[in-house]
Amino acid sequence: MKKVTRILSQFTFIIFLFSCTSSPEKIKTEFGTPDTAAKTEEPRLAKNYLTDCKKLFSEARHMDSILMSQTEINLASANQAIKAFTDFAYYCQSDSMSPMFLIKTAQVARVTNNIPQAKLALTHCIDTYLTFKNRPAALFLLAQLYDEKMYLNDEKEAKKLYEQIINDYPDTDWALNARGALTFLGKTDEEIIKEFNKKQKKSKG
Repeated sequence: MKKVTRILSQFTFIIFLFSCTSSPEKIKTEFGTPDTAAKTEEPRLAKNYLTDCKKLFSEARHMDSILMSQTEINLASANQAIKAFTDFAYYCQSDSMSPMFLIKTAQVARVTNNIPQAKLALTHCIDTYLTFKNRPAALFLLAQLYDEKMYLNDEKEAKKLYEQIINDYPDTDWALNARGALTFLGKTDEEIIKEFNKKQKKSKG
């Protein structure tokens, strides 16, 4: 059965990424010429930070632990986590944990209604890490985004992704989940509940 979850806005990471990767000339043009030595150091410090994968990983793990400790999602923490996860994943792509943090990004983005960010993270994970052991999980999460009317609402694309999981990873639980999802594709929650109840009656009878 489809689960209805909640999600958010996508531009936090894009704005942050722009500010950290722009050249000093671009920064001057967009934000004014720095007045002090401290201000002129900011782009250099940001650049150094984004090349230190140990620090980026530490920050990503820190934000992950904060989210895990929360009983309810906090929007500010969620946005900080998305930024930390994507910083690590994009600037340290060769690290084996990068694809996992892309999936974490998508999960947090979905819960906070940031569907474009979730789609971006999952697509990058799927296209970049072809041998990643949890790639079928990323495919399934992306298929769910397309499957849901309140999200991407594209049954054709959802079907394509479910079938890709079945064909590429036939002996996994994700293939089993994909087969189940295909049986409910295009049906309303009411139709799914009705079908489920019918099967329950048959199994009892």
